[in-house]
Amino acid sequence: MQLSKFLIIESASMRDALSQIEGNHHGIVLTVDMAGAVNGLATDGDIRRRLLDGGTLDETIGPYANRAFVWETPETSRESLMKKLDHRIRLIPILDKCRRLVGVVSRDHLPVQIEEAVYARSRSPVRISFGGGGSDLTHYFSEISGAVINTTVSLYSHATLRVRKDNKIFVSSRDLRQTLEAEDLSTALQQKGSFGLIQAILKAISPDFGFELYLHSDFPMKSGLGGSAVVSSAVLGCFNQFRRDKWDLHELAELAYQAERLHLGVAGGWQDQYATVFGGFNFMEFRMDQNIVHPLRIHPDTLLELEESLLLCDTGTTHESGDIHEDQRREMRKDEVRGLVGSNVELSYRMRNLLLRGRLLEFGHALDEAWQSKRGLSSKISNSRLDGIYEGAIQNGALGGKLLGAGGGGFFLFYVSPFYKLGLMAHLEAAGLKVQPFRFEQEGLRSWTVRERRNHIELDCK
Repeated sequence: MQLSKFLIIESASMRDALSQIEGNHHGIVLTVDMAGAVNGLATDGDIRRRLLDGGTLDETIGPYANRAFVWETPETSRESLMKKLDHRIRLIPILDKCRRLVGVVSRDHLPVQIEEAVYARSRSPVRISFGGGGSDLTHYFSEISGAVINTTVSLYSHATLRVRKDNKIFVSSRDLRQTLEAEDLSTALQQKGSFGLIQAILKAISPDFGFELYLHSDFPMKSGLGGSAVVSSAVLGCFNQFRRDKWDLHELAELAYQAERLHLGVAGGWQDQYATVFGGFNFMEFRMDQNIVHPLRIHPDTLLELEESLLLCDTGTTHESGDIHEDQRREMRKDEVRGLVGSNVELSYRMRNLLLRGRLLEFGHALDEAWQSKRGLSSKISNSRLDGIYEGAIQNGALGGKLLGAGGGGFFLFYVSPFYKLGLMAHLEAAGLKVQPFRFEQEGLRSWTVRERRNHIELDCK
């Protein structure tokens, strides 16, 4: 639509105004002053009435234009515009702050909402695992199937991604307390430093645009909660928002695994990636041909009681899961160690059935079995301090528990009767340990896009 066909200088004649109206086919003309600001609107009916009252075609149009005409700004919502068009208004001029014409809206010409600048956000939850540890390692289930049982809880990694107009890359991590800046992807991948996981993700997905990425987590690094997979999931969730052909949940989990295990070279299993992406209570089976995620339909009362009966305790020490998994890989050659992992798999099936039938007392004791079995997989999984923490918890009311993740530090999970819970909390806190509140999280990776202009003040790109 040519806007010039709607404009005429206010000193122009009635004849020229009619010519403009004939040219735009909308029955109106807008008068403008010498600065180009719109100051009136005249219809073909207004001109006709003036001529019937004795006016001539040589008179100027300005004095007979309506100064109180309806107009809107570019910020006016489509909803408001449609309501006005539905209320006997044929055409609405769109004027900027200087009252210059920037658009015309009619019933036949209501432009589609233009695409605005958006950014992507995501959050992905950590998992707590109950049984089956070690059987999700490829070198185990390459010969015999593995199985684990886990759930996600209300501790998350958060990511925000903003596409840039150039090829520059900026990554800021609160967890690392560092930033990465590069002129392009190739340069970003070559930088040395602490961003190995992010670089591995970028290598796996090869984004073809510059971006700003902001990361932070609700939990400490190297805590045994599958944090690397959780960060990877959150980052991938943001990038997925800018894809037309979006990755599905299995593909997201596989990409997270590819980045950490194949590109970064950190040894470990498969369950962390699937747990954080899928979310909720899941029983997972691992085979060479496929990994299967079975959501568990546990009675809501059972879930509530289990949630209240579990304590998550931060030991205050970190671990290097890759080193422990490498040691497990070597130990897995021993028949007795493979036998322990096989027992873990059988225990996972039993724990699944206990949860589905609501037998939580037996489930608490099964956690103790899981821990005793896990300790035998590698000498690096526990130590005298961790053994002391566990024994102290048992002596103060816990029925069972286990160290989460590969071991060596991080978080303990304990099952405790409601009548001993306060005593156990007091014991752990007196020992200088932190009890971490949590709730079960039924959702996995969540990602969404946000229009910058409508939600936050737009800042200049770095």
